[in-house]
Amino acid sequence: MPPEMPWYKIMREWENKVRKVVPYTPGEQPNEPDMIKLNTNENPYPPSPRVMEALLKIMPESLKLYPDPTAGTLVRALAKYHGVDESRVFVGVGSDDVLAMCFLTFFQSGKPILFPDITYSFYDVWAELFQIPYRRMRLNDNFEIELRDYISQTEESGGIIFPNPNAPTGIELEQKEIEEIVRKNHDKIVIVDEAYVDFGALSAVSLLDQYDNLIVVRTFSKSRALAGMRIGYALGSPQAIGYLNDAKYSFNSYTMDQTALAAGKASVEDEEYFREMLARVISTREWTKQELKRLGFTFPDSKANFIFASHPSCPAKQLYEALRQAHIYVRYFNKPRIDNYLRITVGTRSEMETFIKFLEKYLADAGIYSEKP
Repeated sequence: MPPEMPWYKIMREWENKVRKVVPYTPGEQPNEPDMIKLNTNENPYPPSPRVMEALLKIMPESLKLYPDPTAGTLVRALAKYHGVDESRVFVGVGSDDVLAMCFLTFFQSGKPILFPDITYSFYDVWAELFQIPYRRMRLNDNFEIELRDYISQTEESGGIIFPNPNAPTGIELEQKEIEEIVRKNHDKIVIVDEAYVDFGALSAVSLLDQYDNLIVVRTFSKSRALAGMRIGYALGSPQAIGYLNDAKYSFNSYTMDQTALAAGKASVEDEEYFREMLARVISTREWTKQELKRLGFTFPDSKANFIFASHPSCPAKQLYEALRQAHIYVRYFNKPRIDNYLRITVGTRSEMETFIKFLEKYLADAGIYSEKP
């Protein structure tokens, strides 16, 4: 140890060799008995009753054993559901785990990957974590993806990822445009993150037979009401899924526990309940859109389970704080271009009626809104 250097500086030299990243900031998770929680895009309804039935059948004695590393029961259920071979299915601990594994596996060219500037904010975190160069492609003034940004510089990029519908805007990219991006980037992986696709958008799964460079990622956290179980999956070509499995088995062989496998399989097999709950959320979303319009809000046409809304006469941050004081939680992003918008998860009809009544009174008290005679 050099005598002129204090001991505490020597002790902290290890920090110079640490991989430092700015972490993803998840939505607030309040726990209040009277709250209305519309800030993290969770499903307001419980999962299929078959999920609890499946969990109750798990024998405590079986928990001393490792789960199936291939997650075979869930893989088979998903393959059957989508009408694909099992070799096309990869499962993981929520879609975040699946997406992280995709970044680690496929984005290794040294060229920058492309994703929208307003999108799921975990993408740049993973890119920084895995030291992958990236470029944020600016959405247009209507918050829409510009197709030319993803097909005009194919030689310069190392891959593409975007959600469809996008988050936090809820806007759907048409399938013909998705196909154009995949086709023009045939020599690199294109990932379509379909966390919200079940709420009214068209899935890119139908393109998988034509393009082996396409990966579609889905989650059980939103439409299947299993955010607490952490189940996600990817669909792709057998070659791509094989590479994902190689990376997974090099990282953690037992990613899916027995309870998650049982719950996921049960959920997939209850199509009637699944469709019924989706219809409820979609119906409430469309009702909420009309009510927000009545109150003067503007927003893109959401195909997700949330609405990205702004009011011309009431700052979003101010409204967010007022809602929070009333124990109504929505998501506010203090970021360029979207700092006057609130992302509002669609809750139950009763929750959304309470939410609208609060807005109506708040805007009326502020002299911003009055019911027309």
